[in-house]
Amino acid sequence: MLNRTDSVQAVNLGLTWDNAFERLGEGFFTRLAPLPLRGEPYWVARSAAMARELGLADDWWQVQGALPAVSGGQPLAGSAPLASVYGGHQFGAWAGQLGDGRAILLGEVRTTGGGSQELQLKGSGLTPYSRMGDGRAVLRSSIREFLCSEAMHVLGVPTTRALCVTGSDEPVRRERLETAAVVLRAAPSFIRFGHFEHFCHSGRHEALRTLADFVIARFYPDCRDASNPYAALLGAVTQRTAALLAQWQALGFMHGVMNTDNMSILGLTIDYGPFQFMDGFDPARICNHSDHLGRYAYQRQPEIAHWNLFALGQALLPLIRQPDAALAVLQPFPALFSAELDRRMALKLGLPQASDGSRQLVQALLELLTRERTDWTIFWRRLAQQVAGDLRQPVMDLFHDRAAIDRLLLQYQELLAQSNRAQTADLMLKTNPGLVLRNHLAEQAIALARQHDFSMVQSLHDALQRPFDEQPEHADWCNFPPDWASQIQISCSS
Repeated sequence: MLNRTDSVQAVNLGLTWDNAFERLGEGFFTRLAPLPLRGEPYWVARSAAMARELGLADDWWQVQGALPAVSGGQPLAGSAPLASVYGGHQFGAWAGQLGDGRAILLGEVRTTGGGSQELQLKGSGLTPYSRMGDGRAVLRSSIREFLCSEAMHVLGVPTTRALCVTGSDEPVRRERLETAAVVLRAAPSFIRFGHFEHFCHSGRHEALRTLADFVIARFYPDCRDASNPYAALLGAVTQRTAALLAQWQALGFMHGVMNTDNMSILGLTIDYGPFQFMDGFDPARICNHSDHLGRYAYQRQPEIAHWNLFALGQALLPLIRQPDAALAVLQPFPALFSAELDRRMALKLGLPQASDGSRQLVQALLELLTRERTDWTIFWRRLAQQVAGDLRQPVMDLFHDRAAIDRLLLQYQELLAQSNRAQTADLMLKTNPGLVLRNHLAEQAIALARQHDFSMVQSLHDALQRPFDEQPEHADWCNFPPDWASQIQISCSS
């Protein structure tokens, strides 16, 4: 084991460790301790909600050694740091062996709810899988991941989580010179589609079976009794992925880089990079400046998820053995996605279930929103406020084609004729957030953080924990993005 911190005393935060992934054996990872940040680390932001879930004391961050420990400078007592190996398709092309190139899995801890979370340091230095990279994350990308992952959790979207971000003055070169940071993130598992692809395409089919059996036993126990457990696993992942993509689309969320190594076997949103929440609605929107062909455009996300599932199915074929069995569980994806998206869009309208009427109305609304590039989040929030307070004019004011929106609002009123208005309004206000992490908000917080002013990072995090509440103190954050926001370019380095 290459241990960069052998002589440093371990820090005990009171976490209960298990480290199940480590027990898979050496072929799945390289034991490797984090590389400390150069220079004195400093706090950037912390999530109290994630700390509570891990059972940490309110003042955990004040424990002696806590800051260097979550920055990679001191070991955490009970951890067993390692970097895992995987492969993947990147922008549709097989990239071969990849792996944790800038992340160290510390291990697995028990949570207060009886579950478990793996803890991982992202930005913790070079690993055998870093390829041409430097193993570091920058302050910009770490803040974005921290804010968005915690915000997505509150929105009800399956996602990785984040406990904290720490920074340093260590210089890191990306498009320009930036500073290094580390985000401590959490998930029940960080296993990706790419893990299965690696062991399949390298011909290590026994390791592939070991990994699949581990995932089934830990996360998909219902699959064990199926006639073909590995086909059942593929089917279960297909269902979770379809549900996840429906949530993304309903929120106007774009991931930006849906490579198979960025796809969670648990159906989680993972690896926040060039993500964006939609401003003016444009189905062809490409949020990743590196995505020159638009592979990961908003409207293509469901299609790409299905493609990625086929790649996972190909990787599992040595275990499934029957191509027809794999195809049988992959083919329902479009129907599963469509049904879940219909349900999610009906909820945005305040309807507990989809109907022909809701589907027709949603389609007409999407066509109008597309023509006018109407702000996605603001439209749905104002529609909810209209139902709650009979505030029709703010919705009308979003459109140039007043006759078109007037017709659709009348159609909507007819659809709600038999509904309880108070219940409808309550459902809409709990479904359509008023505040999401728009790119310009993240950019403003990052600009201040570069000057060692972390107040907006923490304030924005706190506000994003209440996305469905009216927040008059943050009215500007819930308003239209400024003109300069359209010029923000987010790439794979973000």
